Amino acid sequence: MSFGSRARAAMAAYGPACVGIDPHSSLLAEWGLPDDVEGLDRFATICVEAFAGKVAFVKPQSAFFERFGARGVVVLERTIQDLRHTGSLVVLDVKRGDIGSTAAAYADAYLDEDAPMAADAITVNPFLGFGSLQPFFDVAAKNDAGVFVLALTSNKEGPEVQHAVNGDRTVAGDVLAQLAALNADAFPMGSFGAVVGATIGDAAEDLAINGPLLVPGFGAQGGTVDDIRRLFGSVIDNVIPSTSRGVLSAGPDVQALRDSVARVNAELVGS
Repeated sequence: MSFGSRARAAMAAYGPACVGIDPHSSLLAEWGLPDDVEGLDRFATICVEAFAGKVAFVKPQSAFFERFGARGVVVLERTIQDLRHTGSLVVLDVKRGDIGSTAAAYADAYLDEDAPMAADAITVNPFLGFGSLQPFFDVAAKNDAGVFVLALTSNKEGPEVQHAVNGDRTVAGDVLAQLAALNADAFPMGSFGAVVGATIGDAAEDLAINGPLLVPGFGAQGGTVDDIRRLFGSVIDNVIPSTSRGVLSAGPDVQALRDSVARVNAELVGS
């Protein structure tokens, strides 16, 4: 099955929420864990137990593992492997973007099914030119994986690039239009999605890309169900709201974590 098909099935089975696995130092401290590889490993193990096969999407943030060096990357690799093929889809948040053979190498590292760190999907940065992402799309298509392209992020610096005008539309609008072209005729939806922040306010761009829309900023970062309903309107069925602290603050108790994400999904589905 394509990533788009698997994503749609997972959303129907579990609800649309994506749980970000972000083991930053303050969260480790809240869980009573040391800010070292042992604490990281315990944190990741708890998250796997709580979320594997219980939520549609999990999104490990690579940077919070990489900060511990090679041993942290080993924990990330094992976490991905433990989460995959449980019913939950792993979106690895790496925001890679490069050109030529380097882009192809990144694609092979994260999207080739035989790679040690293969994920169901990754995040990528299009601002070296949308065409520079072609190796990611090619490897993803070959392996039934997905790609989420940054389009309208909610960081305050984002508009400097994303709202710049390129011809008759914004740079973000151009990214979204090219994703829509890649997803044309895909059913139930395409495998190439966009990252659109829940706290951007309003979007003049067309968000109907026939692909998944990964929406960070929901929950503790300020985005609400009302924001999602207003911003995404007719394409709300493709929205994957992502929350980390809003769920993870319930840890380290496994059942409390499961209850927390269940409440998030209930709120989203009830919208």
